[in-house]
Amino acid sequence: MLRPFRQVDVFTETPYHGNPLAVVLDAAGLSTEEMARFANWTNLSETTFLLPPTTPEADYRVRIFTPSSELPFAGHPTLGSCHAWLETGGVPRDPRTVVQECGAGLVRIRDEGAWHAFAAPPLLRSGPVEEGLLAELAQALGIGRDEIVDAEWADNGPGWVALLLRDADAVLALKPGSVPADIGVVGLYPPGSPHAYEVRAFFPLGGSTTEDPVTGSLNASVAQWLLRTGRVTAPYTARQGTALGRTGQIHITSAGQDVWVGGPAVTCVTGHVDL
Repeated sequence: MLRPFRQVDVFTETPYHGNPLAVVLDAAGLSTEEMARFANWTNLSETTFLLPPTTPEADYRVRIFTPSSELPFAGHPTLGSCHAWLETGGVPRDPRTVVQECGAGLVRIRDEGAWHAFAAPPLLRSGPVEEGLLAELAQALGIGRDEIVDAEWADNGPGWVALLLRDADAVLALKPGSVPADIGVVGLYPPGSPHAYEVRAFFPLGGSTTEDPVTGSLNASVAQWLLRTGRVTAPYTARQGTALGRTGQIHITSAGQDVWVGGPAVTCVTGHVDL
């Protein structure tokens, strides 16, 4: 069966400078095994499959797969799937807000004009990181334990541990070895810079360390952490992907208790897949 397909670049206005996402727009009838096989074949960090919602509050349902597993939530697949759904004629019940159903529940995505933004989901785990793990993470990153200024669990699904280094240059200088966990590393830029901070995301995959170009889930939880601790004030823009030659731009705003994580998306491939 031929199914509409998009490959979208997320957190960038320039094709091939953000984080790519494969989107199968009509996944009705596909089994979990068929979705997993296709996601493994695309070999992108995530592939999504859009389905009719199971609740009247949602506009559509999405299932999110890495090449090896299914995720309950992820940030750039949320924005990229919304972009593809709207581009192919999706009409939200509320013209100002798209409601996406995923494994983590309902996620609100609002129209910001030049981009869309999702409401950061609540953390599944927060608080201090065990000292033994911090020492292990520092060694994996090739830095001293004393170079980690602060750390917290920032897990909203994927399991992130967030580390704050002294500045953005320290983050960009990292040359990690084999990491034992999903690590988000952050360093602030000087006041008055175009970006508030630099982000890098590392995770173990197949016995080696992979760096994600631009990571929505990590940026959501990092923003919640840094706003709560007063290290940044919203609105602001964060940067990710620099070390990989990407130009990821993550726009953070807040309203009341909500933190919104946004960025542009552009379609790079349009067609159909035989699934």
